[in-house]
Amino acid sequence: MALTSLVPTPEFEDYKEMFKEHFNMERKNGILMLEMHTLGGDVQWSMELHRAIWQVFRTIGSDPKNEVLIFTTKGDTWIAGFDDESFARIEAEPAKYSYDYGVFDGRHMLISLVNDIEFPTIGVMPGPGAHTELAMMCDLTICSENTVIMDPHFSLGMVPGDGIHSAMIELLGVKRAAYAMMMNEQIDAQKALEYGLVNEVLPKDKLMDRAWEIAESIMEKPRIVRRMTTQIVRRPWKQRLVDDLDGGFSQEMYAYMCSGEKHLDEKIDEIVEKEGIESLRDRRKGMK
Repeated sequence: MALTSLVPTPEFEDYKEMFKEHFNMERKNGILMLEMHTLGGDVQWSMELHRAIWQVFRTIGSDPKNEVLIFTTKGDTWIAGFDDESFARIEAEPAKYSYDYGVFDGRHMLISLVNDIEFPTIGVMPGPGAHTELAMMCDLTICSENTVIMDPHFSLGMVPGDGIHSAMIELLGVKRAAYAMMMNEQIDAQKALEYGLVNEVLPKDKLMDRAWEIAESIMEKPRIVRRMTTQIVRRPWKQRLVDDLDGGFSQEMYAYMCSGEKHLDEKIDEIVEKEGIESLRDRRKGMK
């Protein structure tokens, strides 16, 4: 008999309750559906969610009963806007909060997605939004026909160095990525498919059924094959994060603190009007 005991692994019902303010969860036969939301509606980017994302990735990755992840968002968008009050804290005292809430949490969102979840992941984008790297850096990515992939950082007066640059450069190549980031290119679903940013484009009402179909197909393979194949396909993402995630974050946060730019939802409104992004006009739909 061993001298010590194994530390208990996380239980689904426990962490489902713990993360409910940020995520809806459902699990069937090892397939975990993780749905981001804000107050039951479209996602509004906040420091609280910034932290919860890597925490939930690390937690679900520690539960051996999870075998495939479907990662999506509530509503008709991906990440729709900013929670201004949430960001007011870091912007009022950037020297105090920028590392813990900005650099650490921001880096670990992608580090945990790539390194802490050792089973297949499927990113499902129901529509347009920001921080699409969280979907594009899943092993497989599908999206709705009205999805628009963009990186608004530069248009907002910020450096695109917190992970979206990694996804853009890896998937688009240097020249296309530079144009997408510096010109706030609106990459529609069909162009995203052509460029290799996503694997499939479907009508929104068929999106989740297809995600579950893909997940069930993956589950037909032996467990060790699923998990070892994941390590093969993740290697380029692991290398990409090692090469430029820390450096990108350092440059973004340096410029952020020097420029005095703020996360303000009205700036998203300006982009929506300037770019004519009709599908983002009603981006708080469903919020209670």
